[in-house]
Amino acid sequence: MSGATGREAVAAVWRIESARIVGALARYTGDFALAEDLAQEALAEALVTWPRDGVPGNPAGWLLTVGRRRAIDAFRRRAVRDDRYAALARGLGEGGAAAGAVPAGSAGPAGTGDPADGDVLWDPDRIDDDVLALMFISCHPVLSREARVALTLRVVGGLTSDEIARAFLVATATVQARITRAKKTLGAARVPFEVPPAAERAGRLGSVLNVIYVVFTEGASASSGAELIRAELAGEAQRLARVLARLMPGEPEVHGLLALLELTAARFPARTGPDGEPVLLERQDRGRWDRAAIGRGHAALARAVRAGRGLGPYGLQAAIAECHAVAPSVEATDWDRIVVLYEALGRLAPSPVVELNRAVAVSMARGPAAALPIVDGLAAAGALAESHLLPTVRGELLTRLGRGGEARAELERAARLCGNERERTVLERKIAALP
Repeated sequence: MSGATGREAVAAVWRIESARIVGALARYTGDFALAEDLAQEALAEALVTWPRDGVPGNPAGWLLTVGRRRAIDAFRRRAVRDDRYAALARGLGEGGAAAGAVPAGSAGPAGTGDPADGDVLWDPDRIDDDVLALMFISCHPVLSREARVALTLRVVGGLTSDEIARAFLVATATVQARITRAKKTLGAARVPFEVPPAAERAGRLGSVLNVIYVVFTEGASASSGAELIRAELAGEAQRLARVLARLMPGEPEVHGLLALLELTAARFPARTGPDGEPVLLERQDRGRWDRAAIGRGHAALARAVRAGRGLGPYGLQAAIAECHAVAPSVEATDWDRIVVLYEALGRLAPSPVVELNRAVAVSMARGPAAALPIVDGLAAAGALAESHLLPTVRGELLTRLGRGGEARAELERAARLCGNERERTVLERKIAALP
């Protein structure tokens, strides 16, 4: 096997199985940070061994066995070190119950012989719980949002630090520092490796959903850089949402988020032109929309509705996306229903962005004059002051009202604030088209 082929095999297996491997090692060692380090060591060994010796018959099992053996080595080193400390304490006359004792667990868990010794580590009945626990730990509320995103993409998504850094246009060292701090924080907080008890799960689930949503949003509309869509990043969020929906089939908001992601991603093929330039909704070729993704979105939203607990914020956004997906054109879109859905979303999860989107829907349903006071209210309150979104919408409304001078000022401000090169080009074209 060539070196390139071997490395490609390692990358493919790691992307698919990394969460299960880290999860199984975390359950085995009881130490999340150690498990992630062990998995990375196994990955490094595979990058050397597989190109030379060929891909093993059970690649995931090979990686897990290497990680487990590294864990055993670590436990043995720790046990020897603790024995030396105990001997030193005895020599100094520091007797007592602690003298000579080896801390519980320092010699590692039971069954630390060969993987075939009967201690089954890769237990199919435990894998799903392991991955779910991994998601909840990576998105633990004790971590900052940036740390949750980096850690989730690393240990659940299987992305490297370089890949995460490229996705969010930050330095690799920054990503590595975030991951290191996150693991130290989890260790200091003594976060156990387990799926939270039912009483805590609902509150913690919101953090998991938010991380997946943030990752997808950055992929769907990149906040900076030269590309409008980062398809790989958005695709990773979709994959995580699908995994979560399979692991938590009774949670309607999980299905609501998955529906939102599928229905939004369905429009990706028509959102950019041949040169990568953005194509606005009214000009998109709806024949290029991904009908399979729309079908998956419909099914996920139906599962959320069938739960009978009412749609949450993600479910409501999915219902809005569904209105667009079923409409043959912008003009034929059920804008009145979208306005109602945004009003419900604003009551459930109020935010300036939701209110701004409601204003856009109102402008389509009732005209720009009805929407402008909503946008003016947001501006007066200082909402979204550093974002290009509000002046973009206000500029559009003013253009439609024939107030070209004011529209120009708003769109120029939006262009200055916009970090994405593709979106900025669209704004500049709109400015140039003003009378």
